[in-house]
Amino acid sequence: MPRPQSFLAGCVFLFAIGGNASPSLAQDWSQFRGPNGNVADAKSSPVEIPQDSITWQTTIPGKGWSSPVVSEGLIWLTTAETTEATPEQIRKRTQGVQFAAIKTVAGSVKLRAICVDSESGKIVHNVVLKEITEPDLINPLNSYASPTPAISGQRVVCHFGNYGTWCLDSRSGDELWKRALEVDHSVGPGSSPIIVDNTVLIVCDGIDQQFVAGLNLETGERQWQTARPPMRATNVEYKKAYSTPLIIQIGGQQQAIIPTAQWVCAYDPSSGKEIWRADIGNGFSTTPMPVYESGFIICSTGYMSGELVAIDPKGSGDITDNISWRSRLSGPKMPTPVAKDGKLYSISDEGILSIIDIQSGEMIQRTRVGGKFASSPLVIANKLYLGNQAGEFSVFQIDGSGKASLIATNELDGAIMASPAVIGTNLIVRTSKSLMRVRP
Repeated sequence: MPRPQSFLAGCVFLFAIGGNASPSLAQDWSQFRGPNGNVADAKSSPVEIPQDSITWQTTIPGKGWSSPVVSEGLIWLTTAETTEATPEQIRKRTQGVQFAAIKTVAGSVKLRAICVDSESGKIVHNVVLKEITEPDLINPLNSYASPTPAISGQRVVCHFGNYGTWCLDSRSGDELWKRALEVDHSVGPGSSPIIVDNTVLIVCDGIDQQFVAGLNLETGERQWQTARPPMRATNVEYKKAYSTPLIIQIGGQQQAIIPTAQWVCAYDPSSGKEIWRADIGNGFSTTPMPVYESGFIICSTGYMSGELVAIDPKGSGDITDNISWRSRLSGPKMPTPVAKDGKLYSISDEGILSIIDIQSGEMIQRTRVGGKFASSPLVIANKLYLGNQAGEFSVFQIDGSGKASLIATNELDGAIMASPAVIGTNLIVRTSKSLMRVRP
């Protein structure tokens, strides 16, 4: 099997019928998963990418798993520069913390928003937003800059969990407003902001409180805040979640679908009013975004239970009875599945690829790919891309039945944790080392 040097990342290209109501320009990739649910309409897609296909490659300082977003020729992403904690700092900050043994802490953190010119790869803005002298503990797989920014017009929203949400002028880099929604994430931030019309959706599913808020895009003022449903868990660590909203249309009504621990809920993004909820079980740290395809919402139950659940979203109130099927063999904890032509492609954190018929819930194929996964699958045309934490980027051919066969494996420069953005036929790819533009 060929293993050429490659610099692509197979992350979260999720096929969705929904997506934001307002279409974006063809050259814009304005939020996590893109403007229309990560549909990449490329007529061709690479299998092997030689070094000379890299238009430019730019080193990004610090560490961050946020994905790049693109608008009007400018690429925005976030990062965090950290210093190593001293033994005394570690002792002090871990004292009395539940599960402290599986968390890490930095000595200090400097949060940054970075803007890169899409044509040249030159850093245009490198904005220090905040310096933190006593940062919270995080999961070793997480970063202090994991949520992906969102862009609408000339405004870019950068979110860092409880440390704050900033709105910047996308051209000048100037700060327009800042707000902080206090919540204890326990292991660091994860959910990305989504902009719907003039509202910025912020998900705050911490161990201390769980709610969703809508901020005014122009002013940052809180327009509404809605508490999550009550949960059965008595241990507060089992109440947290990190999913990002999916915006869809159901019967002409716009809905924000947002999983949390135990529940999946739909909200009116303009008012925050809950439309429906479904009890999906006792999972927690729910991270994957939901999928909407073939009339079903498909979501993961997160940690501990690890299932995929399909829900018919038509209705209101408690629609738990609308659960159509559950798959106990294929639920990812971090990667978001991708759906195309009625088939769901899900890679588990442990490297098991599951292909499921969405209407029936039937398992079509189950294959061990190998490696550890945090990023999510990408589908372009009839090819499936999977990138793991070791930097291996595998390409599969999808046949007419939906089954996938391996056709190439590439070695990437750096770990794959972020999702690429699309500009025409080019990809903007972030690895743990750099940001780069890749042409076919």
